[in-house]
This record gives sequence, structure tokens and C-alpha cells, in this order.
Amino acid sequence: MKTKSKAVPVIKSVDHAFELLEQFRGDVNELSLSELGRRLQLPKNNVFRLLATLESRRFIEHNSTTGSYRLGLKAFHLSRMVSRQMRLVSRARPTLEAMVRESNETVCLTVLRDFSIVCLDAVECSQPVRVVPPIGMRLPAYCTAAGKIQLAHLPEDKVARFLAEHKLERNTPSTITDPASFLEHLQPLKEQGYAVSREELEVGVTCVAAPVHDYSSNVIGAVVLPGPITRFSEERINEVLIPLAKKGAEEISSQLGYF
Repeated sequence: MKTKSKAVPVIKSVDHAFELLEQFRGDVNELSLSELGRRLQLPKNNVFRLLATLESRRFIEHNSTTGSYRLGLKAFHLSRMVSRQMRLVSRARPTLEAMVRESNETVCLTVLRDFSIVCLDAVECSQPVRVVPPIGMRLPAYCTAAGKIQLAHLPEDKVARFLAEHKLERNTPSTITDPASFLEHLQPLKEQGYAVSREELEVGVTCVAAPVHDYSSNVIGAVVLPGPITRFSEERINEVLIPLAKKGAEEISSQLGYF
């Protein structure tokens, strides 16, 4: 029997703000306050407050010559980020599928966002017990293989500042929560080209990850193989999964112009 899902509460002001941004589509470059009020069916005073908030965050710009409003630079930057991520996913997909065929383990593509890991794509294996991170979900970077290998490529002072400002929560007995120990743990990862997390985020789950580079040699993501610890023995990790993760990451990096 299916259970009835609970309705998710909607914040009206946020909903109206996104609805306002959505009016700038197609050939519409600029809209006046009156036109936006008519389209949104909201009082001008409400629309003006929405515009002022979005303008303060650079999602909206006010054209002082025409008196109308247009999308701001922040909206442009977000659209470019989404476009890059979609290109990354489309380039990586064939490699992810090949890695699943070779290992019969789930393979994911992740990116680092504000010291969190976000899964962009995942190809599931056929194993009855498997680990599949939800697409778009944020996970703490410090206790995931994908996060650690990407943090290892950041300047150490940037990581140290984050550790000084944020407490590392203990998710499992294996989670590294001491900042000094964590920085020491990161040091060899960049040179060795991979990271492993052994039950650091969730008991019973192990992950292997390798970094994805772009044409400018920057690390822009990671290929990850997550799975139950019962299948991820030390021998299999070292002889099969680490080489596979590194090979897959190198193939995707090559597709993006990295040599």
C-alpha cells in the first residue's frame, strides 16, 4: 500500500522571487515594475521589495535609463555554472557506465560546493545491496572520499580557515574530527591521486574516489565508487577499485582537455 506523502511547506516570498526571475525568458530582456506586478498578480509594493532584495544579491539589475529591470550578473554566472555541470555530466556518462560494467559497483560523479559534496550523476550497479547517493544532495566533504580528494587540491590555508570556523561532527567512530589530524590526513592524497573513506560518513559504507581535472588543470569534480564494506576488502580496494577510479577520472579529464 502506498503511503500518502506529506505536502512540503512553501515559503511564499521565496516562491514569488523565483517566479519573478522566471519572467525573464525567451526574448524578454527588460520588464517594468508595472509589468512585473501584472504578470505576478502582486501589488507593486510587494514586487518592489522583491526586486530590491534580488538587486542587492545581483540577481536583478535596474536600468536607470529605461527605469526597467533585467537579469543581473549573478543569474548569468549561475547559468554558466549549470551549463558547465551539464557538459561535465554528458562527457562523463559513458565512462561511468563503463566503470559500472567493469566493477559491478555504483559509480558517481560529484563536485565540491562550499565544503560540501554534491552528486551530479550516478550509474547504479545490479548488486542487491548497493549505495546510491541522491542526485543533488549535499554531503559533508570532510568525511567522504570525494570530498577529501577535492579538499586535498585546495590551498591548505583555505581548508584550515574552514576547519577553524566549523566544527567537524562525528558521524561514526571512524570520522576524523580533529582539525590538525584532518589536515595531516589530507597531505598525501594529492600526490597519490585518490582517497578512500572507510565508514567515515556512515557505518558499513566505504568509498573510493579520484579527482577530475579540466583543461586548466583545476580539479572540478571526482569520480566515486561507493559500496558496502563487505565487498570493499583492502585487497579489492587496492587491486581493483583504486586503479579503476583513477583510470575513469583520467578518461573524463582527458575529455575535458586535461593532459
